[in-house]
Amino acid sequence: MADQPIFGIYGASGCGRGIMPLAREQVLRLGLSREQLVFIDDGPQARQVNGQSVLSYAEFLACAAAERHVALAIANSAIREKLAQQCAQDGILPWTVQAGNVVIMDEVCIGEGALLSPFVTLTSNIQIGRYFHANLYSYVEHDCRIGDYVTFAPGVRCNGNVVIADHAYIGAGAVIKQGRPGQPLVIGHHAVVGMGAVVTRDVPPETTVIGNPARPMQKG
Repeated sequence: MADQPIFGIYGASGCGRGIMPLAREQVLRLGLSREQLVFIDDGPQARQVNGQSVLSYAEFLACAAAERHVALAIANSAIREKLAQQCAQDGILPWTVQAGNVVIMDEVCIGEGALLSPFVTLTSNIQIGRYFHANLYSYVEHDCRIGDYVTFAPGVRCNGNVVIADHAYIGAGAVIKQGRPGQPLVIGHHAVVGMGAVVTRDVPPETTVIGNPARPMQKG
């Protein structure tokens, strides 16, 4: 297999196990075997998960392969960024994994390393940064800009003219109100939008908002 590529899903927990079947379909469509696809886990508890081999990162690096590709199925965006930097240093190529039923319309630009789960829709004139995670049934409407390492939990509804900065986390079922042309609704870097929140105004950086309408969560 030294003249063949190898593909890895980094993380064998829930996120990784949800992405693995999509990755397997992509690998098979390339005419490769499922043996060329593995989980990567820093502390493997088993040598096989859901029918796929589990390797440590060091073992993945040691595999004889023409190229190494990795999808980072790690929910924590700070860890995702750290791993992306480590993989780049080690010559491992970022890999985008997406379900076959993902809908991508006109003029959508997606950065490297995205994970797009089933029933995700990206409409038109959208820019998305690196290592974006979009979970089940999420959508992004027209004229949105999304930064690097942003995470959408299942069922996020991001309407048009919204800007989401790096490392923001949008919780399951959250709704983000549509902004205006030239006056987008902005969610700041490292902001967290709680599960089911309805965002009707800008969210400052490093702020957690909850509720309907969404308001900053009180501390203490």
